[in-house]
Amino acid sequence: MAGNINPNPFTTRPEIDGTFGVVTSTHWIATAVGMGILERGGNAFDAAVATAFTLQVVEPHLNGPGGDVPVLLYDVKKGKPELICGQGPAPAAATIEHYKREGLDMVPGTGLLAACVPGMFDTWMRLLRDYGTMKLADVLTPAISYAQHGHPLVERANATIKTVEKLFRDHWPTSAAIYFRAGKPAETGQLFTNTTLAATYTRVLKEAESAGGDRIAQIEKARKVWSQGFVAQAIDTFCRTQAVMDVSGSPHNGVLTGQDMATWEAGLEAPLTYDYGRYTVCKAPWSQGPVLLQQLAVLKGFNLDGMDVVGPDFIHLVVECSKLAYADREKFYGDPNFVDVPFSTLLSDAYNAERRKLIAEQASLELRPGSVEGFGSIVKLKPGAKLISGMGAGEPTVGRMGEVIGDTVHFDIVDQAGNMVTATPSGGWLQSSPVIPELGFCLGTRAQMFWLEHGHPASLEPGKRPRTTLSPTLALRDGDAYLAWGSPGGDQQDQWITQFFLRHVHAGMNLQEAIDAPAWHSEHFPISFWPRTSRPGVLQIEQRVPKAARVQGRQAPQSRRQSARYAGLCRGPLESERLRREPGDGRP
Repeated sequence: MAGNINPNPFTTRPEIDGTFGVVTSTHWIATAVGMGILERGGNAFDAAVATAFTLQVVEPHLNGPGGDVPVLLYDVKKGKPELICGQGPAPAAATIEHYKREGLDMVPGTGLLAACVPGMFDTWMRLLRDYGTMKLADVLTPAISYAQHGHPLVERANATIKTVEKLFRDHWPTSAAIYFRAGKPAETGQLFTNTTLAATYTRVLKEAESAGGDRIAQIEKARKVWSQGFVAQAIDTFCRTQAVMDVSGSPHNGVLTGQDMATWEAGLEAPLTYDYGRYTVCKAPWSQGPVLLQQLAVLKGFNLDGMDVVGPDFIHLVVECSKLAYADREKFYGDPNFVDVPFSTLLSDAYNAERRKLIAEQASLELRPGSVEGFGSIVKLKPGAKLISGMGAGEPTVGRMGEVIGDTVHFDIVDQAGNMVTATPSGGWLQSSPVIPELGFCLGTRAQMFWLEHGHPASLEPGKRPRTTLSPTLALRDGDAYLAWGSPGGDQQDQWITQFFLRHVHAGMNLQEAIDAPAWHSEHFPISFWPRTSRPGVLQIEQRVPKAARVQGRQAPQSRRQSARYAGLCRGPLESERLRREPGDGRP
């Protein structure tokens, strides 16, 4: 489709074409490890597992073994997209009543009470077992080596450690033991090691290899060692015996047990899909991912071809569509294993024809979810959440005026045969929970996305998956696997990756141009992370957006129409995490 193509597009690097394979991730070392697997004869799924384990080591402020992950994949042998659920559920003892007895009206964003069952390890084992070709040692050894012998600590990891330095000193000494050197936060560029984590994975590998030389037997043994062996035992003991300080300002024990870990495994599902012109877009139905599909369902009624993708008309339209989709997220989304989510209605032409009518010349300041009889509920936010300074953060994604503290990782891999993997591992960040001393890593805090009120689709229940923000995307074109993509960014993920897709599809931008084009995001709706605040009407927009399309404060508008939209609502400049790269990294 023809579009408004900038004859001199800004790109940070050329678009890369090839015939052998591609690995792109948020850290250059992980990208190199993944490509090394392909060069040794592994497929995309082998490379994905090796890349993922390496990212846990080199970006501990963005993800860790205690976290979670959705994985979208396309196996050419099966000829269809599939989804592996690496989102662990709430523990059996995680009830609303328990948290109320602890004096809480919200799940803390840090500490042990926000831990779900760690989903990472079993997910990678399932991917390796069912789709890969290599043995566990082939894909785990690089991560062990970098943990044991070191890697240069990136600036953002150092900055993250510094933000929680007092917390580590006063309350989380097991974290200080890993992330301090000579009593101070490890320095940027320092050769950083985590020998305890190296020992954990070395022991897992050794016990797995005791099952004999068969690849599958080793993988199955590793899964059992993780969920029923020394790893689960250490997690169980830590949660039972340690009262850990969190953002509530009080210490709490965890409720996660070894039994919770022993009774869960990563599951294989069909993704939720939506047809948009030539494209079939795939998302995880238990995540916030369907908001991308809902945005497309509303946008389908507009002619976007030829629009200026950094112009005020395009930005206004996309922002207003995103606000409608995210409002529906707040009302309807929850774990489909526990609640009926009316996706067939939310993605229907009739429903979206009505939603489309709500988009006016002026930006709405209301949270406007749709109405589907018998479905959904709204939680009214309590104003004035008390912030306890220095107690860490649930996910410090984008701070004031675009200051980036921590986030998430993402990678996309395609091999020579056409197999594709896209994954967004996250959780288990060093800043959100204390290190378990025997293991060298901390637990995740994804349970903070549950509501402690009965009757909402996202209400806390034992065994239920939280509505994660993690949102990789895969698309078919004319029925064939075409594109895998994603981004760090919490709630912003499905805004930024929608913009990328629209620029590519409607403006004819190549992938690198679409990646590097300036972005924006709305903060209109409640965030998914503690303390669940919202900023109605606020739009964060990069200063690289042309001046004619930006309105800051109540400056003289470029046009009367533009003034009616965003006067007093925009905030800028924003330099998003998606565009803040370490020199030479492989970030998509």
